Amino acid sequence: MLNDRKEIIVIGAGVVGLTTAIRVQETGKYNVTIISETFPTDPRTIRYTSHWAGAHHVSHANGDARIKALDKETFETMWQDSEPDGRGTVAGLFFRHTHTEFRGDGIDPSPWLDYMPNFCAVSEHDLIPGSTAGYTFNTVTLNTPAYLNWLLVRFLSGGGTTKRSNLQHISQVLDTTTNPAAVIACPGIGARFLGGIEDKDIYPLRGQTVVLRAPWIKNGRTLSGADGSFVFMMPRCTGDVVVGGKKVPDDWQVSPSRTPRPAERTSILTDVLAFCPEIAPPSVRAMREPTVKDLEALIVDEGCGLRPARKGGIRLEVSSLERSEGKNIPVVYNYGHSGMGFQTSWGSASVALGLLEGAIDGVGDGELSK
Repeated sequence: MLNDRKEIIVIGAGVVGLTTAIRVQETGKYNVTIISETFPTDPRTIRYTSHWAGAHHVSHANGDARIKALDKETFETMWQDSEPDGRGTVAGLFFRHTHTEFRGDGIDPSPWLDYMPNFCAVSEHDLIPGSTAGYTFNTVTLNTPAYLNWLLVRFLSGGGTTKRSNLQHISQVLDTTTNPAAVIACPGIGARFLGGIEDKDIYPLRGQTVVLRAPWIKNGRTLSGADGSFVFMMPRCTGDVVVGGKKVPDDWQVSPSRTPRPAERTSILTDVLAFCPEIAPPSVRAMREPTVKDLEALIVDEGCGLRPARKGGIRLEVSSLERSEGKNIPVVYNYGHSGMGFQTSWGSASVALGLLEGAIDGVGDGELSK
């Protein structure tokens, strides 16, 4: 019965908070409320990371079996949702395509990408400059603004509620609803500052992206260089292509107006043109060698985001929050996903749900990672 459902509060409405809230809600055993300062329907802000993402599903587990499991579950969920008759068959949401991972750094990603559909090695003849190996497979790219709003609508239509609040301390959630059974904290980079958490292992990994109007691009591509560089190209179902590759640790210097840095924009476009000349308009390539100026004419959007990185990786564990009357309630932590929020979202939500139910059932404190 509805009246028997326990009250659960989720802090944060980024992709991790939304998917976690949905995973808990869809068990049918809980009433779930998301508390957040910002929601997907709001104007874009640097304080909300998720809408700046690319985002394609290409695992970067790098041999970590735990992350591979989270990525694999998430991919399987997204792949099913993107089926022609899947849950997510909403115009402008998913784009299935072939992706090629070029490597010049000597790393073989096969052990953590082998579950991707049609995974195989690229022949030496088809390698691009700067690469010594390549791997191709099918994957899915998300139109992130549409996807985030789709998640929010899915949560609300399932009976979920939202409350807007700029929490200063995690204990303030106890004032928002009567007798919550547990709290799940998904505050992203806010975990560094939120009272009661204040995790100093959280740090920003600043990124900058450029969105180009290039509907002739139907496949994705990345290049991991021997010098540590990283360039990506992610086509969306809208005909836009997200390009980027900047990962700058401990860089908080993003203006409130989210103004991108012109030098980084030029660097991104230069790198992308070098590793995929096809990004330039076909009419230009038919006449001459394309230039960065040709790509600048295709820009429809650009922005900056602060990926919520964490020393030690994703925090998925349980502790407790003491009420004024001395009774403890469980707190499940699910944050620190860095640039992997979308590709680990459903997997980490399932782990968070398991931790939640174990704590509510009295199994006790537990953890997956600190």
